Amino acid sequence: MTGQPQLADGRGAASLDDRQLLETQRAFDSVAADYDGPRGNNELIQRMRQTLWDTVHAELPVGSRLLDLGCGTGLDALEFVQRGYHVVATDWSPQMVERTRARAAAAGQEGHLVARHVGIQELDKLDGEFDGIYSNFGPLNCAPDLSKVAAECARLLRPGGSMVFSVIGRICPWEVGHYALRGRFRRAGIRAARGATAVGMNRHTIWTYYYLPREFYRPFAEHFSLHNYRALSLFMPPPYLVDYYRRKREWCERLGRLDDRFGALPVLRDMGDHFLIVMHRR
Repeated sequence: MTGQPQLADGRGAASLDDRQLLETQRAFDSVAADYDGPRGNNELIQRMRQTLWDTVHAELPVGSRLLDLGCGTGLDALEFVQRGYHVVATDWSPQMVERTRARAAAAGQEGHLVARHVGIQELDKLDGEFDGIYSNFGPLNCAPDLSKVAAECARLLRPGGSMVFSVIGRICPWEVGHYALRGRFRRAGIRAARGATAVGMNRHTIWTYYYLPREFYRPFAEHFSLHNYRALSLFMPPPYLVDYYRRKREWCERLGRLDDRFGALPVLRDMGDHFLIVMHRR
């Protein structure tokens, strides 16, 4: 397979990071064919997705050149192309990249949406200058070295450009309560772990790093100023509780309005299933 991590030494033994990256790649390859099924119909995911779309649109004028980190099947990339942007979409999963290319072709947008099989840890393979960089639903949580990512983003982003990232947070009250009430205390505290944490998906493993917003920002601080950040799915249930949302839709929509109103306030913005962070290139 092309694009796999380089071996760590001349003896041919891959590093721990390399092995974890490959396991994560295989996990996403395994679900690429039907990834849009339950996720595409999930109202809670769509609500979070819309927040990122609107934030990028507010940060960057139509016609800007955008870099998508961890594009998945290309839903976000196609949305931005249809809004008038030009997008280079990247992903570590070759199967996800193929889905993105197929989506661009079906929409007749190959000239505006280019998909590349490049992992977030491989941004040194990219050239050119971008007006904005975005990433949705936590691909950056799988990057083993955020300092390297920050340096490459600084190289690729024009001065004054914007980055908008949706990142899986460390403190999710809904998750703690949901699993603790079921006696699954180890699962309830999984986000408290430091370093790479094994998360199962489709009988594979995704190696995930969890962050508070300020922890996440620290490796970027040399090159980027922190513009703002806010909680996503703090009062509203996280996306994997969509069945609860559908049973209690009216109540959950009220909770969603609390997210909209209070999710950017100090203390509250440090919690939630994800957080949305906006940074500007110095």
